[in-house]
Amino acid sequence: MSERLVNDMNRPDREFETTLRPARFADFVGQARVRERLELAVEAARARGDVLDHVMLSGPPGLGKTTLAHILANGMGANIKCTSGPVIDKPGDLAGLLTGLEPGDVLFIDEIHRMQKAVEEYLYAAMEDFVLDIMIDQGPNARSVRLEIPRFTLVGATTRGGLLSAPLRSRFGITSRLDYYAPADLKAIVLRSARILDVAADDDGALEIAGRSRGTPRIANNLLRRVRDYAQVRADNRVTRAVADAALEMLDIDKHGLDEMDKRILESVILKFGGGPVGVNSLAVSVGEEPDTIEEVYEPYLIQEGYLNRTPKGRMATEASYRLLGVARGAAGKELDLGL
Repeated sequence: MSERLVNDMNRPDREFETTLRPARFADFVGQARVRERLELAVEAARARGDVLDHVMLSGPPGLGKTTLAHILANGMGANIKCTSGPVIDKPGDLAGLLTGLEPGDVLFIDEIHRMQKAVEEYLYAAMEDFVLDIMIDQGPNARSVRLEIPRFTLVGATTRGGLLSAPLRSRFGITSRLDYYAPADLKAIVLRSARILDVAADDDGALEIAGRSRGTPRIANNLLRRVRDYAQVRADNRVTRAVADAALEMLDIDKHGLDEMDKRILESVILKFGGGPVGVNSLAVSVGEEPDTIEEVYEPYLIQEGYLNRTPKGRMATEASYRLLGVARGAAGKELDLGL
């Protein structure tokens, strides 16, 4: 097994994430339907004395896929080993992971859609029959050796569910998609995190943070940390609406949850490209960001909130973007008017 893979498996979670991450279904806020299905599956598997079926969790980053994987392991009373798709370079890496599992263990693979195709194919037999077929030697002397592995539960997480191959997707018995959170759920998450961090946050202050968190618990907790710093230094460690507003304004996060890069993207589409359509590569160059980052991090929220449209010809700004930036449609593209 590669040293990089071992380090990835054994690296402890950051102290902040470990502290705030719920360990039980009862403490997990939001995603009610997903939580109910998974809790039922855990209870049924425990009652049968069986291992939990393989679970696929999909959805945007920061919504709780990793947290749910740990909750599933805790619910089954099992150990969990964590890695990610890009780290598993070779079939031997996968073999090392699987043969090191104990009966009933949970193997969590984040970004599972980015696994190498050759590695993925070895996973099929492991998921279905709990065996590994390993090729020994090469050429005329090549032979296959079948290794039995303990019964385990694979929990896969992906932000790009459409990139999963059909054979891999079909081998997961439980498939759930996580959606963005409502402000009320995020408020509950912020209040819980504030209690853990020993910060006095009232309902209005928590709701102010929740409203600017783009529907994502990870962002809500990160913003709470920054607001906590502000409150500790300037507001007697109390988070009210006014304190949260002042702290988030200092971070250039507006009432809609848009940050500096979001606005740069919208300004670029409107002022540099006449409102669109513009291709993602051209847009990425204009704002100094990677195309993949724009597509995976910024675009989903901008599209969801109605600021950006993705068309076959490229990205286009909506009326909401013009209103947000205070730009009239006739002003679009004036930055490029050279008077020629």
